[in-house]
Amino acid sequence: MTAAEPTELSRDVEASIVPSGDKVTLQKGEQAQITQTLGGTFTVIVNGNMFRIEGSDADALDLELVKTPAEEAKRPETQDDLKQQIEAQLKTVYDPEIPVNIVDLGLVYDSTPTQIDGGWRVDVKMTLTAPGCGMGPVLQQDAQNRLLCI
Repeated sequence: MTAAEPTELSRDVEASIVPSGDKVTLQKGEQAQITQTLGGTFTVIVNGNMFRIEGSDADALDLELVKTPAEEAKRPETQDDLKQQIEAQLKTVYDPEIPVNIVDLGLVYDSTPTQIDGGWRVDVKMTLTAPGCGMGPVLQQDAQNRLLCI
């Protein structure tokens, strides 16, 4: 199967409408054209509308779950290691409409680690691709989930 070929959904699957971010359920048997498979998520077109499907639901597209670098991260030993991992993890977060990660898009202004209680806190300052973009909270949650894997 190539990215341009439609695939039949093998089961009902939750998806987010792009760009509103609203949750819907795509039905088993619907034809989905995969347009992007970056950052552990899938962007698909179903009936002319764009949706984002989580990587954990890859089986609905008859694909295998692909682990992101965030899921395979090892505990950093130094603050420099941590900073490198932060950037690497944020580079696994993609806007579903644009095949470029949020770091290279320039959406992340700052990511500062602070040591607290034997662990680390990371504050990230970022913006959206467009004012009112419904995918903003989704991208923020993706970034948080990736950083929590460190």
